[in-house]
Formats: sequence, structure tokens, C-alpha cells
Amino acid sequence: MKRVPVLVEPHGNVVLLRLASENPLNPLTDELVDALGDALGRIDADPSVHATVITGSDKAFAAGADIAAMSVLDYAGAFRQDYVGRNWDCIRMHRKPLIAAVQGYALGGGCELAMMCDIVIAADSATFGQPEVKLGIVPGAGGTQRLPRAVGKSMAMQMCLTGASVSAQQALAAGLVSKVVTREQLVAEALDIASSIARHSLPVVMAIKEAVGRSFESSLNEGLLFERRLFHAGFALHDQKEGMAAFLQKRAPEFLNK
Repeated sequence: MKRVPVLVEPHGNVVLLRLASENPLNPLTDELVDALGDALGRIDADPSVHATVITGSDKAFAAGADIAAMSVLDYAGAFRQDYVGRNWDCIRMHRKPLIAAVQGYALGGGCELAMMCDIVIAADSATFGQPEVKLGIVPGAGGTQRLPRAVGKSMAMQMCLTGASVSAQQALAAGLVSKVVTREQLVAEALDIASSIARHSLPVVMAIKEAVGRSFESSLNEGLLFERRLFHAGFALHDQKEGMAAFLQKRAPEFLNK
């Protein structure tokens, strides 16, 4: 029986997605990325799910792209298929919070997948890198664009130009990850963060994700205007009324996600 490449584990209003390729290094084949995109599409459409954790195997979050498939491509074929863009963009466009729980290797496409997530938690065993230069190719899923935004120009240049990897602690110091824990704590910690997000109003959480994402796409003035309009729009929500009333009445809010 063929193994399902992405395992879906519900945890209340949080979902854990495990990348579970037959290869424990989780190469990002079209089959795996398609399955991940399908799962995220269902999560986006499910109002009961507020946040998602993505994790991999003990050996790797994902150790890179499907090199065997890439090796036979030519320019015309890659362009015609929109290779990488075709099925990766649905991850980038996912509207609810995504948390990457990374242990082992997060290399090439694996590092890029982690950077597509909103929060990255790393086990102390994690290794991050963009080794595409060693294969005679440029990173293709955001390595040259998201990495400098996360760690700055100098470290991004060093990682992309040499192909050298960095440890979890180096990634933490550079701002690529927000927290480093033991391997045993990793998934529980990521689920705990996801659950703390999921307690809040879903439309507000989604708006915050959109606003922070916009900060990387626009000038400061345009970003501030976008934020202010979302802030103003929030006064139309039932949950805004409930949240402020609960604060004034010194009780826990009961959000209805509307």
C-alpha cells in the first residue's frame, strides 16, 4: 500500500501536518507538495481550524527538492510547467497562521518551506541551508528573497553563495527561527503556540497575518495605511465588541469568530 506523503492530525482547532515521505529525508517531490497544498486548502476552507503546525521526520523537516526530477528538466519545460511556482504558491497564499516545527535537515526547498511559515520553531538538532549553488542552480522557492529579509544580507549571501548550513542556535541568533527547544519538546511546543493563537478571534488572527505579511511587500507609509484600515475595519466585528467588553468586565472573552 502506497504511503500517504502528508499525515493530518487534528488537535482541536489546530492541525498538525507531518511530511511523511517514504524517504525519511522528505524530498519535496511534486506528490508531497501537491498533498501539502491539498491539506492546506482544506484547512483554509474549514472555519473550525485556526492554525497549523507543519513538521517532518526525525531526520529531516525536508532535505531539499526532488533532484532526480529536476535533473531532467530543460528551460522550456521548467518554464512551461511553472516548476516550483505551480504548486508552491498555495502554501505562500495560505491565509491562516502556519508554524514550522523543524528538526534535522531543512535544506534548499526545506529551508524555503520553513520560511514560508509565519513562525519557525527549531529543535536543537536542526540545520538550515540553501545549498543549491553546489548543484549549479539558483534557489527557486524564495531562498534569495526571504532569507535576506530574515537574517540580513551578509548571512544570506554567505549561505547562498557557499551552500554552507547553519545550526539551530545560529539560526536563532540571526532571526531565522523564534525559539530553539529539544527534539522531545519540539512538536508539543509548536502545538502549544498554535493553540495560544487559536484561542483568539479567527478573522482578527487572519488580518494580523495579512498585515505583517504586507510589511515585506510595501513601503512603511503604505503598510501603516493598510494596518490602520484593518484596525478601523475591526470595529465592525462582533469579536471586537466582545473582547473589549470582556477586558472591562475582567473576564475571559468568548469569541464567535465573526
